Amino acid sequence: MTRGRFITLEGIEGAGKTTICKALEAALQARGQRCIITREPGGTPLAEQIRTLVLERRGETVNPTAELLLMFAARAVHLDNLVRPSLARGDWVICDRFTDATRAYQGAGRGVDRALIESLASAVHADCEPDRTLLLDLPVELGLARARQRRGDAATDRFESETSAFFTRVREGYLSLAAAAPARIRVIDASRPAQEVSAAAQTALAEWLA
Repeated sequence: MTRGRFITLEGIEGAGKTTICKALEAALQARGQRCIITREPGGTPLAEQIRTLVLERRGETVNPTAELLLMFAARAVHLDNLVRPSLARGDWVICDRFTDATRAYQGAGRGVDRALIESLASAVHADCEPDRTLLLDLPVELGLARARQRRGDAATDRFESETSAFFTRVREGYLSLAAAAPARIRVIDASRPAQEVSAAAQTALAEWLA
């Protein structure tokens, strides 16, 4: 059986990844392709529990190294119990964030040593890298404004409560990753209206399939 393909979406808060995931799913299904949408951290019941540990604001401090290890713990569970089995049976997997997010958030954002991140990535998924990545890029202030509008009066999580300076570092980290891997990562201007962003993402997918 032909292995499925692994597509990841990346970007800061407010980039519209959830909307684009659904648009790509519809495009693939229209071609007769089975498709799974998932997210990180999370994606399986146990990985979602780890996600809660990462995101909830608690009385205890979670230092950057602990945060990094929790991210990879969730990733290991997610890959073993959902991503690898889905790809093995020929399904395409569209994942809202993957290790590029760790490189951007924990690496560029928190200042965690890149060598440690890459060592963990190699240990957890040397056999399972994304085939293509769409980076939904937009100015930090616009992204945070969209995220606030979407969130409304709901409480912020540990990342949503971060400063603009933090998200600027994250965005710069993402753009550096894209510059270093242009064959895999396609940058899409996510500051445009959602319909235009969706069309651009579907065009990028169609060009790859062609």
